[in-house]
Amino acid sequence: MPQTGDFEKDIDLLMQNVARLFAYEGNAKLVSILSNANISAAQTGYDNWDGGICIYSVYLEIPQTIYLEINAELEAISTTIEEKLRTLLNRYNDTWTGGVVLSPQLIESESWQKNARDWLSGKGITNQGRVRSNNIANRQCDGLLFRSQPEINIYKALKSKGVAFAPLPVFLKGGKEYSRIEPDFILIKDGVVLCLEIDGDTVHIENPAEANARTRILSNEGVIIERYSACRCETPEKAEELAKEIILLIEKHKRNKL
Repeated sequence: MPQTGDFEKDIDLLMQNVARLFAYEGNAKLVSILSNANISAAQTGYDNWDGGICIYSVYLEIPQTIYLEINAELEAISTTIEEKLRTLLNRYNDTWTGGVVLSPQLIESESWQKNARDWLSGKGITNQGRVRSNNIANRQCDGLLFRSQPEINIYKALKSKGVAFAPLPVFLKGGKEYSRIEPDFILIKDGVVLCLEIDGDTVHIENPAEANARTRILSNEGVIIERYSACRCETPEKAEELAKEIILLIEKHKRNKL
């Protein structure tokens, strides 16, 4: 059996397996946090009970965009990760955890003052990719947020076609039945509005009923909902073909409206 001090050395291996366990449960939020974190551990305590127990704290430095999105849930997320980690502690002698600490990653930039002035002037401000916090958008392309490489592939393909579209826009519906959603893409062409959803692009997979419920505030207003598997755009070449298919589909809907 590994000795007590091995916990600190093995922390990356341990958290890999914690992330895998969350993936089996379909918990995309925690997988996203762990897969984007800088992970370390350090001994922060010692207890004389039962011959002595070394206590370790685990530190997760996560991207600032993700940290801000989960800020209201930090304590619950920390507890959930620690509980899962403790299921793996039977490998180690006289070892216990003293908490999982989440903090934002430090970003070093020689142009940070210029970047700050740009922010004050309104450049780079976006509400994109912020709603479905159970499925965090943690990839970037052209300054926009995405949840997977297939989404980035179809984004580039649509961009090359000259069609008007919005990736991960936020839609709100007020009133007594308030709701807000973040569809993968909204396309507008020739008077047709189409919602494009890329399914199975992360460990978080919706069943058809959940997917329909999430997009109902759009379909009820006449927006066309089209869903495609992520494998249809897993490469730039496949995404190019899918983009052509989607544009032809929009043109067909336009003809049907005439």
